[in-house]
Amino acid sequence: MRKSSETPSAARPARRGPGRPRRAERDGGPSTRELILREATELFAARGPEGTPLRDIAARVGIDVSSLHHHFPAKEALYDACFERVHAAEREALAPLVAGLREAAPAGGEPLAAALRALADGFVDFLEEHPHTTFLWLRRWLDPTRDAGLDEAYALPLYGEVERALLEAAQAGTVRETTPHVTVRSLVWAAHGHVTALAAAAPADRERERYEFRLWMRRFLDALYGPGRTETP
Repeated sequence: MRKSSETPSAARPARRGPGRPRRAERDGGPSTRELILREATELFAARGPEGTPLRDIAARVGIDVSSLHHHFPAKEALYDACFERVHAAEREALAPLVAGLREAAPAGGEPLAAALRALADGFVDFLEEHPHTTFLWLRRWLDPTRDAGLDEAYALPLYGEVERALLEAAQAGTVRETTPHVTVRSLVWAAHGHVTALAAAAPADRERERYEFRLWMRRFLDALYGPGRTETP
């Protein structure tokens, strides 16, 4: 009788059907959906959506593509969900700081300047801890006209809250500000540039980059919104 070359079924790892929970998930570990999002976010940030086949994401999670499709029927849905995930984490980190800015805006002066510094520091802290956020957005911005809905859903709402707080302070006469959208955009781009510089810097140079960027950021904010900055340009 011919000896089978196949591995005995008892020796092969059981293959999960679509939607079947992983053992780690059943034991309280991260869900399959969360693992897919983690791996997809890293790969989309490194390669962009065009350079990231779904089979590569599935392989890193340890599932097959059909199981991935059970959670995300198309790459576009997965790509959108990655932005939604990083946006949710960013909002959770920054929402208290944005609320503090809104409260300080009517007073102007040092309370407003302190709230702005705290928000800017919090934003940079978040990006330094989650650098894939920067690279995910930079990949998206390589084509300004494609996937613009991602900006509207996952970037502009939070930035708009900061812009409105600055505009309300200007209308109250506590600060000088006519283009808050340019200010916010400039700080956002500068912060993403800082994270990019950190990634490229030698380990010995990273602390200097952190110190110098935060020093520039504080000087920038104080020049615009520090005490006494109420005169009309």
